[in-house]
Amino acid sequence: MGYGPRSDQETMTHAPMSTDRPTNVRWQILGLLFGLSFISYVVALNMSIAAPFLAEELGISNVQMGWIFSAMLWGYSLFQLPGGIWGQRAGARRVLTILVVAWSVLTALTALIPGAVVTGNLAVFATLLIIRFVLGAARAPFYPVMGGAIERWFPVGRWALPQGLGSTGLGLGGAVTPPLVAWLMLEIGWRGAFYAIVPLGLLGAWIWWRLGRDDPRQHWATNPAEIALIGAGRGDSEDAPDRADPGQPQPALWKQMLRDRNILLLTLSYFSMNYVFYFFFNWFYIYLLEVRGFGMLQAGFVASLPWLAGALMASVGGEVCDRLCGKLGPLQGCRLPSLVGLPLVGVFLMLGILADSTPWAIILLTISFSLTQFTEGTFWAGASFVAGKHTYTATGILNTGGNLGGVVSSPLIPIFVGWFGWTGAVGTGAIMAVVSGLLWLGIRVDEPFEQTPTGPRQPCHGRDGDSQERSTVSS
Repeated sequence: MGYGPRSDQETMTHAPMSTDRPTNVRWQILGLLFGLSFISYVVALNMSIAAPFLAEELGISNVQMGWIFSAMLWGYSLFQLPGGIWGQRAGARRVLTILVVAWSVLTALTALIPGAVVTGNLAVFATLLIIRFVLGAARAPFYPVMGGAIERWFPVGRWALPQGLGSTGLGLGGAVTPPLVAWLMLEIGWRGAFYAIVPLGLLGAWIWWRLGRDDPRQHWATNPAEIALIGAGRGDSEDAPDRADPGQPQPALWKQMLRDRNILLLTLSYFSMNYVFYFFFNWFYIYLLEVRGFGMLQAGFVASLPWLAGALMASVGGEVCDRLCGKLGPLQGCRLPSLVGLPLVGVFLMLGILADSTPWAIILLTISFSLTQFTEGTFWAGASFVAGKHTYTATGILNTGGNLGGVVSSPLIPIFVGWFGWTGAVGTGAIMAVVSGLLWLGIRVDEPFEQTPTGPRQPCHGRDGDSQERSTVSS
């Protein structure tokens, strides 16, 4: 395995005695990442719930609000790759602590500045654009860093379930935020609702700094059996620094990855799926108010239903992917859930938007969103299969593309609603979901990326044309 023995400093007085049974520290680390993922979506989704109150008080139109939503996604998309590179160099413990503190500060500034410190429609609009852009940039590294941490903390081939559970934290954050923020706004106003979220982020940052670690060998509670379990099948090169042979000139790692066909196809497919995801993220609550006639608090509870279903299906999809990878190999294990699930996203999306019955519409739209989350783990596990120890950087590229889907859809949805109505606007999402699924026909997660002095090395092929798999998938 790639993990060597711990240093004396890493095995100080807190280290457990060696046993044959692996400890479960990796699941404790995942629990912490789960909690931070939850917080991430509370601080991100609060704006879409506060939008009606905020728009009325500050004189913001729906089109302006679309650009405010998009501003966060621009920051989120542009800083994914730099964030992944930062995480690769600085480590998950330090980076995530800084990020979560930043989320809390920016949430407080969102409530403090617009309309209070800064007045006038254009000035308020510009201020919100800037704050949301910076918040997006501060959130950008989180999921690439989480993806890299999961790659380091879990055995080869057992990445999809942890990634799915991380998305479950995302889904629960999305489920709790609409009713919670709607209730807080009615009780203490939209500014008070934002202030109330700040202590949650600060507490999460403190707990992660105290208990999180970058690597299993650095944690005081992991025993040798757990370290061996996590390291099985990685090869000695997994511990090597992220560079090619010494003395050989080479392009930057991220530039090599941008030329890798499988990473690019994964990114394009993720872009297409997230076009749909961000319809629900930014516009579903407003759709419930304007089209389905719900009241504000009632719409908050209904808007939580897709996120609850998505939270469940993210874990189910991750487990399905891992089991299929164990039985069929990573190629079919990642491909089949996406190839089936993503076109169904489009089918249920259109059925829901066309339904005359509001209860049926909510059910069908909830199924549509839950299927986006069912496929979430396949993207991140696929990136880990392709990139290996370079997962931080690869998932930075992946999530850049994914969130550009939101950058595109957030301002386009209200424009398309004005041109074609809600049915035509949401219909573009159905098309994108089908495209996302079909792209998986060309993705080969069993073809590993290898950093070389001249660029990505082509996989070795046998006489049957199938590439050699990166490593044995452990169960």
